[in-house]
Amino acid sequence: MSQRKNAANHLNGRSMEESKAAALQEYQDTEGHFSLVRNFRLADLITISNGVCASLSIFMSAKYLVTDDEDYLWSALMFPYAGLMFDFLDGKVARWRNESSMLGQELDSLADLISFGVAPALLAFVVGLRTYLDTVVLTGFICCGLARLARFNATVALIPKDAKGKANYFEGLPIPSSLALVAVLTYWTKMGWIEGREGVPFGMVTLWGPKGGDGEMHIASVVFGLLAAAMVSKTLRIPKI
Repeated sequence: MSQRKNAANHLNGRSMEESKAAALQEYQDTEGHFSLVRNFRLADLITISNGVCASLSIFMSAKYLVTDDEDYLWSALMFPYAGLMFDFLDGKVARWRNESSMLGQELDSLADLISFGVAPALLAFVVGLRTYLDTVVLTGFICCGLARLARFNATVALIPKDAKGKANYFEGLPIPSSLALVAVLTYWTKMGWIEGREGVPFGMVTLWGPKGGDGEMHIASVVFGLLAAAMVSKTLRIPKI
């Protein structure tokens, strides 16, 4: 996860409440139809670029489903990696320019949800995790990512920090870790282990009802479920590097 969220809360030693008040006053003092855009900092624009990559991944996935052109699938798989690059870059730029804000913190979380939650879940669906139970698991994966980001924003001030205000650890698995699953989906695509080709590895299991019914689930979906549980875990602590 981007270090920008920490920078937003600890810039110049101000408390979260002082940072929020300063940001709100800044936007209140600027009027006009495009005042929001005029108040964007360079780091904010980089964060939005993360959201652009996520959106393009989603649309490329949809194009693949419509056309069955594998070039669109490859594009959809690559865009989340580009989003990660912008996710790393925005925090560095915010600290370099001393421009962190509460708006930037919220932008970062929303962009992360699309890039590392919605886009990977849709990619899993596109590749072949399409049964009713698969979609239930993928929906839970997105919602756990949403809850994990909200918890981070609400509790980051409570996490122990070093002298520079950097949190010592992540509480729960950071949502960008979902790119490990995107890497697996990328490999499956390269090998042809996707819907319409050789099929998803490890096959399916029928939990109830007839074969081909709503009780079927791909075994690979369990990995998404485990990652979702790790994201919302309170006891799992990942040291920050």
